[in-house]
Formats: sequence, structure tokens, C-alpha cells
Amino acid sequence: MSKTRTRFAPSPTGRMHVGNLRTALYAYLITKHEGGDFILRIEDTDQERLVEGAVDIIYRTLAKTGLVHDEGPDLDKGFGPYVQSERQEKGIYLEYAKMLVDKGEAYYCFCDKERLESLHQVITMANGETKEINVYDKHCLSLSKEEVEARLAAGEPYVIRQNVPREGTTTFHDELYGDISVDNAELDDMILIKSDGYPTYNFANVVDDHLMEITHVVRGNEYLSSSPKYNRLYDAFGWEVPKYVHCPLITDENHQKLSKRCGHSSYEDLVEQGFLTEAIVNFVALLGWSPSSNQEIFSLEELIAEFDYLHMSKSPAVFDYTKLKWMNGEYIKKMDFDAFYEMALPYIKEVITKDIDTKKIAEMVKTRIEVFPDIKDLIDFFETLPEYDPQMYVHKKMKTTTESSLEVLKELLPIFEQLDDYSNDSLYQTLVSYVEQKGCKNGYAMWPVRTAVSGKQMTPAGATEIMEVLGKEESLARIRKGIELLEQM
Repeated sequence: MSKTRTRFAPSPTGRMHVGNLRTALYAYLITKHEGGDFILRIEDTDQERLVEGAVDIIYRTLAKTGLVHDEGPDLDKGFGPYVQSERQEKGIYLEYAKMLVDKGEAYYCFCDKERLESLHQVITMANGETKEINVYDKHCLSLSKEEVEARLAAGEPYVIRQNVPREGTTTFHDELYGDISVDNAELDDMILIKSDGYPTYNFANVVDDHLMEITHVVRGNEYLSSSPKYNRLYDAFGWEVPKYVHCPLITDENHQKLSKRCGHSSYEDLVEQGFLTEAIVNFVALLGWSPSSNQEIFSLEELIAEFDYLHMSKSPAVFDYTKLKWMNGEYIKKMDFDAFYEMALPYIKEVITKDIDTKKIAEMVKTRIEVFPDIKDLIDFFETLPEYDPQMYVHKKMKTTTESSLEVLKELLPIFEQLDDYSNDSLYQTLVSYVEQKGCKNGYAMWPVRTAVSGKQMTPAGATEIMEVLGKEESLARIRKGIELLEQM
């Protein structure tokens, strides 16, 4: 049995889309589950779409997500070059296209753009339905060898086309979808070598996958319709066909294809929105694959051990942004505090300019956020007490009213004024003593104090933890402000 070899072959056209990241991840998991090799190949044959710096994005994304390649442009194990433009310079694709021409499986085509645009054909499919398609009419297939050589010698522009029979069907096997048959009448004589001398994406893929001994081809199911053409090329060369694994479509919450315009379609988009790489990888793994258990949180090592591509789904996978945020929150909770603090500090400093203990603030928010930008709305009151409605002092569960809250704050103010130790423990014990003397429940006193020092209904910590960070002077000023507001009612 040959060693499992998968490849990730992105085009350097910008940020890495979530669908491309999933393709890379699944290819990586399939081969690592079997102890095989993961190959990085850069497909830059479409020169018009290349984006400067995009290759660096590919390397950076794979490194950060832990999808370490065993072979690639920077790690040649004898199957290189691993960049298609470099393979093009060596003449690899033209050599193999000419092999097909010699076999009668491909031919030179000299038709101009105007003639090609005029070609429309109505076909009758196996089920009896008719369909209008633009199929090349094999016009140049009938050219004699002498005429072809003369036109080539004259420097006429040309492409090389695959010679697909018009009769019969082509069947290919996908590991998820099973056997799929397509009427040959629907298959165009696709271009293998373009007029600029570069191979088409489809042709270069087949040649490179064979020469690099790829055993499993992982890609999106939008390529299902191209697969019969791939198979015909493998058969024409007499090569073994790799196993195809077509991944389901990824849609947004409205069941539309996840578009670049949605704002979270790429890995870098998500990182900029405050998501952790580990959470992104975990989430993307579940976009089309389900483990045999109900487990949802996986490390990369656990995914390698668990992943079975036969458990992938054929149904579209919904990019559930809410679930991703929940998952990210779970990862944040488990983070080492120092690592969390390092990542949280820039967000804290966006809001807090005062000289207060940012580590204590980080401790407060660590278990309360799902993404790092959540921090800012949770802690902004530390910087400035917001304007708030005195009705916030009313809490049915705590049995507080505006009147009871005013009474509590007035009674506690002189106690807090005389207190020198403003640590959380000291402040909390002071409040507990007050509650015991008053004969009320903790919330009856805690709620008014927390409202006064935060001006918010929801805070990342209790009253005394907030007061510890604010310090004595600011805490007392806010309590006095609360008394003033309540007295004006």
C-alpha cells in the first residue's frame, strides 16, 4: 500500500478564505491520520489574479494554524519545483500536453475569440431534458498534421484542447458521493494549454498530482462537475486515479454561499475580530465533518487521531458565527493567564488610560468574553462613570428600591470613608459586617454599591472587586454621585 500523500494547492490571490483553510485542514488531517505527507504547492498559473504578498499570507496562515507541510517550495523532497510557474518554465505542462496530442487525446486549436463566442449547442441529456451549453465543435480536430505544423511555424496563436468523445458517458468515483456518471455530450473539449503558454488550472492539477504521487485529492464540491474531465486525462495518460474527497459547500446563516463580503470569510478576518487560532481551526474542522462522539472541543492532535473523512457530510455546512463565538469563549477560559493578559492588554488600553491595575481587570473579564473586542464594553466604566438611570437601583430579586438603595449608600459612605484597606477582602468583609448588623441579605447592600461604582447593570465583577481597582478616592466619589442622583428623584 502506497504512503498517503495529500496536497494543499492554493492560488496566491489574497487572504485565505475559510473554505480554503478547511481544504488545507482536511487534507492535513487525512494524511496525518495515516502517517503520510502533507504537500504545499503554489498554483500561480492564473497570472492576472495574483496578489503581491499573498504567498507570504499562505505560509503565515499554515504556520499559525499548525498545518506544517512536509514538502513545499521551501522544502523540496525530490518532487519539485512546487510552484507552478517554475514548473511551467521547465516545460513540464507543454511536454505532457504534446504527449496527449501524439496519442490523439488532445489537439491544437487556432479558433479566434469571435468564433468561440458564436458556438451554442442544445443537447438532450440521458433523462430526456434539453440543455443549452457552449461546447467547442471540434473544428480544429480535423486539421491535418501538415496544416497544424505550418500554422505553428507561422506563429499563429493557439491553445491545446482535450479530445473528449461526444458519445457515451464518463463515470468517476468520489469517496463521499459514490459513483457519478456524466454524459460526454455535456463535457467540453477543455483547454489544457492556454494561448499564453500557461496550463489551465485543471490540467496542471492532474499533471502535478500524478508527478507528486498524490493519493487523495481534497477540494470543494464545486469541482465535482470538473472531475469527469480529470478522469479522462488520467485514463488518457494511463495513470492511476487518486481518491477524490469533495467537501460540502460552506454557507452563511441565510444558506447563501459564504462570500468575501460577509466580513468573516477569511482566517485573517477572524483573527482581527478577536478569535483565537485554535478555536478557528476547531470550528472549521466541524464545517462538514462530525466526530463519532458528541465532543466539540478538539486540539489539533485530537483531530488527527479522530478524523475520518468517511464521516464527512454531503449537505452544506452552515458557518454559525454564534457557535464560533461560543467556542472561542471556551478556548479563552482555558488559556494560560499570562498568554491571555498579553492578548487582552491592547484592548484594555484602548479604553483605560488611568493608572489602574490592568491585570486585575484582565482577571475579571477572562471568563466573561467570547472574543477579545468584548473587553472594551465590559470595562469602559473603569475609565469614566457613565450617565445612568437611577431606576437601575431597583432590583426585584434583590428586593431593592430607590429608597432602600439611598438608605444603604448613605449608611455605608462614612464606613467606607474611614476604611484604609481598600483590598477586595477588606471591602467585602466590611459589607458582610454591615449586612449582618442590618439583618438583610447580601444583595440588598451589594446591588446599590455595585450600581453606584459602575453605573451599569452588567459588570465583569462584584462591587468590592470593582472598588479595589478604582481605589478609595474614585469609589467614594461615585458613591456620593449615586446618593446625589437618588436624592434628586
